[in-house]
Amino acid sequence: MSFAEVSTDIITQFQAIVGNHNILIDKDDRFKYAHDETEDYSFLPDVVLKPRSPEEISAILKLCNQHLIPVTPRGGGTGLSGGALPIQKGVVISMERFNKILNIDELNLQATVEPGVITQVFQNAVKEKRLFYPPDPASRGTCFIGGNVSNNSGGPKAVKYGVTRDHVLNLEVVLPSGDIIWTGANVLKNSTGYNLTQLMCGSEGTLGIITKIVFKLRGLPTKDVLLLIPFTTSEDACEAIAEIFKAGLTPSGMEFLERDAVVTSVAYCEKILGAKVSTQFPENMQAYLLCELDGNDDELLMRDAEQVMNVVEKFHCGEVLFADTNAQKSELWKIRESMGHAVSALTLSRSEDVVVPRAKLPALVSGIKAIGKQYGFNSLCFGHLGDGNLHVNILKESISDDDWNTKVVEGIGEIFKLTVSLGGTLSGEHGIGIAKKPYMPLAMHEANLTLMRGIKKVFDPNGILNPGKIF
Repeated sequence: MSFAEVSTDIITQFQAIVGNHNILIDKDDRFKYAHDETEDYSFLPDVVLKPRSPEEISAILKLCNQHLIPVTPRGGGTGLSGGALPIQKGVVISMERFNKILNIDELNLQATVEPGVITQVFQNAVKEKRLFYPPDPASRGTCFIGGNVSNNSGGPKAVKYGVTRDHVLNLEVVLPSGDIIWTGANVLKNSTGYNLTQLMCGSEGTLGIITKIVFKLRGLPTKDVLLLIPFTTSEDACEAIAEIFKAGLTPSGMEFLERDAVVTSVAYCEKILGAKVSTQFPENMQAYLLCELDGNDDELLMRDAEQVMNVVEKFHCGEVLFADTNAQKSELWKIRESMGHAVSALTLSRSEDVVVPRAKLPALVSGIKAIGKQYGFNSLCFGHLGDGNLHVNILKESISDDDWNTKVVEGIGEIFKLTVSLGGTLSGEHGIGIAKKPYMPLAMHEANLTLMRGIKKVFDPNGILNPGKIF
C-alpha cells in the first residue's frame, strides 16, 4: 500500500487537535521515538503526537484514515520485537500522557487504568490496598501497562497467575475509523458474542489504540520463600522443572538462569548499577533455578519448599540456597531482572523468546546450543521455564556484519524450526512485530494467516494502523 506524506497542512490540523506543546517536529525530538530495545533498529517518524483523551486520538485517526497516513501507537519504548517502530514513517501516537490510575475498586477487586501508567507504579498502588496485580515483566519499572496488554506480557509470576490477558476484563479502544468502543463489560463472566477484549490482547497495536483498561485484581499474598537451586547441567535443570509441577507444586516463579547469563548480570549489577552482589553462585554448576513459592501460611510454604528440595535432589543439583532475608531475595531478583540489560551492555544481540511444552525444555536448550555451534554464534539463555518460555539472547561479539545479517539469521530460523517441531511457537511474550515477521509461516498455516489478515482488514480497511507488523 502507498501511504501519503504528512504535509504542512496536516501538521496544522494536528496542532489544532493536541496543541502546540504536544506535537514534536524537530528531528532530535523525534529520534527518541525512532527506536526501542530491539537490536539497533531505527525508523524516524515524520511527526510525534501526544494526545490526552480518546477524543483527541479519534480525531487524529479520522484525519489519518482520510489521507492514508500511517499511524504507529507507542508505549514506553521497551519492546523487543520492533512492534512500536514507525517503519512507514508517518505519525507516532505516544501514550505517555495517558498516565492515570482512574479507579481501584476494592469491593469488586477491579481497577481502571490508562495505558501510559508504568506497570510497577500500578502494582505498587494496588499493593497499598493489600491487592495484587501479578504480571511482572522484567521491564516493569519502565514499561507501560498498555504495552503489556498489546503484547500480552508475562513475567516470572505468569507460571502461577497467568499472563496479562488473564487479568483484563474490558478495554476502551479507539478504532482506526475513529470510533470509540468498549470491547466487553466489567464482569467476571461474559458470553455475549465474540470476545473482542481477548482479541485486542496481544494484537500489537494493529487493530485499535487502547485508551482505558479494566483489570481484575487478587488478594495480596503476604509471605514468600525463594530458593536458588544450582545444577550440573542445563538439561538437569530443565528436567527438574517438569518434576516439580508433577509433584503437585505450583511455584509463583520458576526462572532458569544459565551460568554465563548469571556472571554477565552480576558484573553489570556491580560495575554499571553499583550494587555489590553478596550471593555466591557455585562455579562448578552450569545452570540455576530461581524458585519462588508464595502464600499466607509459613508452615505450608516451608513444607512445599522441602518438597521442592526432595524433587531436585534426583537431578544432580548442588546445595540449595534459601534466601532468608528480604535483601537477599531482592538481590537475586535484581540479578534476574537485569539480565536483558546486561546482555545489551555486553554486545549487540538478538533476543528471542521461544516457548515449548515444559517436558520439551531439555531438548530445546541442548538443540539451541548445537545450532549455535553449527552457525557460529554464542547465546545466553534464561527465562520463565516454569511455563516453557525461554529467552535466547544471540550475541554478535566478533561476528562480521555480513554473517550477522545472513548466517546468524539462518541459525535463528533453525531455532524457530526446532521450537515448532517440539510443539512450541515463536513468542511467549515479546510479540512478533517486525523482528519475527519473516518466520510466521513456520508457526502458522496459511489458513491461520489469512484469517488474521481478514480480521485486520475488518478493523483497519485502509491499513493505516501500525502497518508492516506481524504479517
